[in-house]
Amino acid sequence: MSNTITIDGQTIPFQEGQTIMDAALAAGVYIPHLCHNPEFTPHGSCKLCTVTVNGRNVASCTMPAVEGQQIANNTDELNAKRRALTQMLFVEGNHFCPFCEKSGNCNLQAVAYHLDMMSPHYNHFYPAREVDASHPDILLDRNRCILCELCVRASRDVDGKEVFGLSGRGIDCKLVVNSSSGDLVDTDLAATDKAASVCPTGAIIVKRHGFSVPIGQRIFDHKDISQVQLEAAQKERGHE
Repeated sequence: MSNTITIDGQTIPFQEGQTIMDAALAAGVYIPHLCHNPEFTPHGSCKLCTVTVNGRNVASCTMPAVEGQQIANNTDELNAKRRALTQMLFVEGNHFCPFCEKSGNCNLQAVAYHLDMMSPHYNHFYPAREVDASHPDILLDRNRCILCELCVRASRDVDGKEVFGLSGRGIDCKLVVNSSSGDLVDTDLAATDKAASVCPTGAIIVKRHGFSVPIGQRIFDHKDISQVQLEAAQKERGHE
């Protein structure tokens, strides 16, 4: 007899060791998220994937699936909180979607559309954030960084280079580069590294490829992010 949890009244099977997020994606249930990537150990940075388990709010990407859990996911209350979190991410940085090379391929933008976020709601911070164009092949635009740490994890766990890290706390937290100068040009980051392609926004992009796919023909221009990520999860299961 398989282990099961219940999400919004739907019975979902799970395997020992899976998180609620793992089980949901495998069963075709979308839970909005930004910092989660199945290739890396769950981190729980963005809290967008928060669900209610037996009356308690938890991050579904880090919470283990346990037999008998009653989980609420797609509710007006949770989606309102997710929308507010997404709005905060937009105003804490400098996100100008119509001018960004990642528009149409950006998870932050796609999640905002999925959650029906039509305005930032809060006042923009307009922080002064550095752009590092020193590397010959890669641009780092901290204005678009949402501190998900995917590049940190990718550089450490996949590339074995530890190029990126986070420094500071709260509003002063920022993405830093591990080199004597603090510039990308003085690292061994390569355009083929996982860390160069894992960013869910346009904070880290490979140069000279920004508009190789025209706006209007990009993945989120014609597919909702829920469809894209569920298709990716099913494809990953097919390779197991």
